[in-house]
Parts: sequence; C-alpha cells; structure tokens
Amino acid sequence: MRIAITGATGNLGTALLRRLSSDGHELVGLARRVPEPGAPEPVGWPRVAWHAVDLTDDASLPTLEAAFAGADAVVHLAWGFQPSHDLAYLRELGVGGTRRVLQAVTAAGVPHLVHMSSVGAYSPKQDDAPVTEDWPTHGVPTSRYSRHKATAERLLDEHEAAHETLVTRVRPGIVGQRAAASALMRYGLPAVVPGALLDLLPVLPLDRGFTIPVVHADDVADLVARAVDQRAGGAFNVAADPPLTAALFAEVLGAKHVHVPSGLMRPLVSASWHLHLQQVDTGWFDLAFAVPLVDTTRARTELRWSPSHDAAEVMREVVEGMRDRASGPTPVLRPRSVLSALADAARRGPAGQRHLP
Repeated sequence: MRIAITGATGNLGTALLRRLSSDGHELVGLARRVPEPGAPEPVGWPRVAWHAVDLTDDASLPTLEAAFAGADAVVHLAWGFQPSHDLAYLRELGVGGTRRVLQAVTAAGVPHLVHMSSVGAYSPKQDDAPVTEDWPTHGVPTSRYSRHKATAERLLDEHEAAHETLVTRVRPGIVGQRAAASALMRYGLPAVVPGALLDLLPVLPLDRGFTIPVVHADDVADLVARAVDQRAGGAFNVAADPPLTAALFAEVLGAKHVHVPSGLMRPLVSASWHLHLQQVDTGWFDLAFAVPLVDTTRARTELRWSPSHDAAEVMREVVEGMRDRASGPTPVLRPRSVLSALADAARRGPAGQRHLP
C-alpha cells in the first residue's frame, strides 16, 4: 500500500516508518523539517519520499494534495508542543493543520484516514476506573493541548458526517522511546539542566494521586499498522499495563517519592512558566491529574494488539536515554546538550517562545 504520514520525523512518526517499512509499504513522509536532499540515509532507515510542508499555512494544501494522491491511507500524526507561550500558533498547527489534512484527504480521494488523537481528548474523570472509547471527548478545560485535541475530534465528526472516508482515531497515553529522549528533554526541561542531573535527584515531590497511561512508540506504531492493514475504523485506546504511578516514577528515577498535594505544586508550576524558567504550562499539570486511565479491550480483541513494553520499561528507556543524550536520525530528534540548548536559547529565544525553523 501507499501510505502518507504527516509528522513523519517525530517520536511516533519515526516508529511508524520503521514498522510500516518492515511490511514493504510505499511510504510518503511529510514534515516541516525533512532530511536534507542527498544526505546519506542512516543505516536501516526506510526509503521514504519526503515532502516539506508547514501545516499552519493554507499554502500547504497543494503539497498535501500532491503527496496524498494515490494513497491508500493517510496517517495524521503532526502536532505541536512548543512554543508553549504562543497559543495561537499551537492551535493553528493542531486544529488548523488537522482541518487542512482533512481538506487534502477529500480532494485527493484518500479512502482511509488514521488520526492520532490522545487520551488527552477525554473529559476529566475522578477515579481510576479505565474508560472505553465511548467516554466523552470534550477535553480538560484548563489544558490547551487537551482542548485542541478535543476540537480536532469534532472536525473528524464533521468529516465523517459529510464524507465516506474511513476514519480511525488512535488515543494513546504518554508515548515514549529512547530515540525521543533528547527531544523530550529539549521541550520539557530548562536548557541549563543536563541529563546527568537525573542521577542526582534524591526525591520526587509529587502528589500520590498521580496515575497516567503510558505506552511505547513502537507499540502505538504496531496498532496503527494493524488498523491500516485491516481497515479498522473507529476509536482505539492504546496504553500499557500497569499505568505509571508516582511511586513507580520515583522508582524508575532512583529517587524517594515524597507526597506533595497537587494544589501546592500547581502555583509553583504556574509561576515558573510565567517567569519563563521552564516551558511546561499548568495545562499539562492539570491534564496529568484529570486524564482517565483507558481500557484497551477493543484494540486487543479486534486488532489482536498487545503492548510489548509495560509502563515502567517505557519510562526506564526514556530516562536512560535522557542520561545518555539519546537521539534519533531526524532534525526533530537531534541530540541535546546543555551547550547546544543554551546556543539555541541565545540565538532564537527560550523554547517556550520560539518557532522551530
């Protein structure tokens, strides 16, 4: 099959390229920053037809339509997490980008769209009983990421009502892999914090109620590949068992867990973000304590899917990657160092404010 993938150079995109190439598919990759033409391909890297595209701009539509022409499926992964202080840009990329992809899918007559949604699209839940795919997707009001994911779900509703495209919605928990460690460090921690500092963390101050679904990038890619191969529509939850708890997170970090109520931590997160001391806004903090755990029965029974990594293994892989400055073969997953991060900050401003080239 010919499969086009937006956001193909990122955390999930690179995992999906690996997975789909093993099945011999013809792959079309779309991203804002694609590998340099003529650059030697990394060993084992799949053969991909690349298209540079900026999904925040209507000028991207001709490129999208050309890239989607003749595709048996389009997998829409592209999303933005930074700059966290530019809400308009993030909305234009996530919501506007999804709208443009839907327009191009219609124009090109693509029969199957796989949209990477998120457990973050779900409405808040007060207990830890897992939810199935029919749980409301109205998002967490104080999280811009969650609101944008929920709005994208409404765009899919409208598209399904008006067109015959088969639509698959994939709703994973937090996604990790070793190759994404540098990128996660770059966007989640201040430039002056080296990965090696994780070895010196004595305690983890975190509310004991912290419990979130986690999944490995390769396991999400496997589910997407199965959904494309079987032409399975509808929504699928994707997460590993057991979920990540505060105690398990502390164990992975080799630190002692100290319970600090979320109500005490939130003002500190808010103040540090507003002062540009770190780039994670309070919406992510709120989402961590509101997002429900998910029931993956549908994926396991209909797609015969099961995760190959549990939550602890995923987090250990990511944390070890952060310590080792692990990276991937694309610009998005490039290596991170304190010196390079400081140089980026001096040249283009803090990650929470700058737009990536």
